Amino acid sequence: MKKIRLPAALTVKELADRLSVSGAQVVKYLMSNGVTATLNASIDFDTAALAADHFGFEAESEDAAPARAPAGGGRARHPLLDLSGEDPKALVPRPPVVAVLGHVDHGKTSLLDHIRQSRVAAGEAGGITQRIGAYQVDKNGRLITFIDTPGHEAFTAMRARGADVTDVAVLVVAADDGVMPQTDEAIQHIRAAGVPIVVALNKIDRDNANPDRVLQQLSEREVIPEEYGGTTPLVRTSARTGQGIDDLLDVILLVSDIEEPKANPKRPAVGTVIDSRLERGRGPIATVLVQNGTLRVGDQVVAGAVHGTVRALVTDAGKRVKEAGPSMPVVVTGLRDVAVAGDILQVMDSERAARTLAEQRATTQRQAIAQPVRRITLADLATQTTDGGIKRLNLLIKAEANGSLEAVRGQITKIDDPTVRIEVVADGVGAVTESDVNLAAVTDSIVIGFNVRPDPAAKAAAETQGVDVRYYEVIYQITDDIEKAIKGLYEPTFVEVFQGRAEVRRVFTVDGRNAIAGSHVVEGRITRGATIRVMRDGGEIHKGRIERLRRFKDDVREVAQGFDCGITVEDFTDFQEGDLLEAYTVEQQNL
Repeated sequence: MKKIRLPAALTVKELADRLSVSGAQVVKYLMSNGVTATLNASIDFDTAALAADHFGFEAESEDAAPARAPAGGGRARHPLLDLSGEDPKALVPRPPVVAVLGHVDHGKTSLLDHIRQSRVAAGEAGGITQRIGAYQVDKNGRLITFIDTPGHEAFTAMRARGADVTDVAVLVVAADDGVMPQTDEAIQHIRAAGVPIVVALNKIDRDNANPDRVLQQLSEREVIPEEYGGTTPLVRTSARTGQGIDDLLDVILLVSDIEEPKANPKRPAVGTVIDSRLERGRGPIATVLVQNGTLRVGDQVVAGAVHGTVRALVTDAGKRVKEAGPSMPVVVTGLRDVAVAGDILQVMDSERAARTLAEQRATTQRQAIAQPVRRITLADLATQTTDGGIKRLNLLIKAEANGSLEAVRGQITKIDDPTVRIEVVADGVGAVTESDVNLAAVTDSIVIGFNVRPDPAAKAAAETQGVDVRYYEVIYQITDDIEKAIKGLYEPTFVEVFQGRAEVRRVFTVDGRNAIAGSHVVEGRITRGATIRVMRDGGEIHKGRIERLRRFKDDVREVAQGFDCGITVEDFTDFQEGDLLEAYTVEQQNL
């Protein structure tokens, strides 16, 4: 099957051109699967990939993570949230969306609670009846939407799934405690998201508050407050007394005015699932932040691989509404299953179209589980640099002590090559954590661990997300590997990973040659594309790639132990009954 690279979104006509078929053929296929689309209609990668498969192509994504923000700043939106295709006249200002991050004991929750209690949205003064993970407050007739995330890990995990919900990030730092490790991590995650920072210097009413020390600590981390000559707004607040709360809201509105968030409320809704759960008596419910368009009761929607009909929309004050516009968070009931936080919700033309797209995505997800995600590695960099052009290498560094961390950073910054730009996205002291891996996944970074090891959650996350995590005990080995990769000389260590063993029971002749080995899998599994070692009388007589793997008359990807199959091996036809075929893959050894 031919391979084709497709973007995260494209029109039906563009897809037809790439597949070298008529637009009418693609439209017909889509309609037969319940997707109504014109030649100029935009479709996502999942839909395009299934259409490509129908016409004999295997689709690969041009952008494996379309929502990833560049490590050095700037923002990239999910294609469904991209406003570039909207009519500029239809775009109107929308309320800014704010995420509040900070160290666990620095008053983030108390600050949010004070804002909720003192400034609930107009018309909802009857009291907060439920927590839905997001809410709106009113400031002088203008609304601000707050996303109540559990922490920066959740903030980045959502971004890793394609969500891009935040316009402004508020960094809460306690005036009596200063910058802590979680504060450092929050700063790094906000920078990766490419959103402006507003600092809330909280607990300013404490007797032991030392704001000058905190301002100095922030400046050392290149978060330079305006009063120190920088560009970061800083507001002194107290969640206990309410000091500075109004000023904080004013600054948020001022910063958002610079960003000018807009949306088109007259189009079908697109938004992000903030939270979801199964609730007794209500079934699956999801908190959705509408980001563009208007969501209405009765709409047919898809969120990831889940579809349904919007039965009810409920605000965080427990008020039922018939519709929700841009930047409005609502609880949605009517989905067939529990959605995943970070999934994009979109309104479809019909129930059939919603169901078909959800089923297609579910199929794609099942296939993706069997094919681990691969991100940038030093071996990839070595290959790319030989092709010419300037490349980017993002690193996340962890070390056992500050002295070691500074030494590693110092040696890496000395590497100077015109073809590669090295950027340290984040660094810190201590073991490699799941939070580090999430940040590395979002920024496409390689994790460098010096005299540290990962915790179990980090190791599992790295395997799941395909993040290259490397461990060293000698600094020069780090710089040596990077320099070799830059020069295209890096040679990773590869190992053979045993997959399965089959016995040749019958040989089928094709064109006068013993071309097909009728085999029985006696151990493990045999997969198409694996390397086969042909063993006879205890010795190896040939080694080659499996060219075809069949069960009866069908080509298959895999045959498990206990089943029969037909095997064709590249450049080999001399099979004999009794031959043993050992299948294995060659994988890079983790350092």
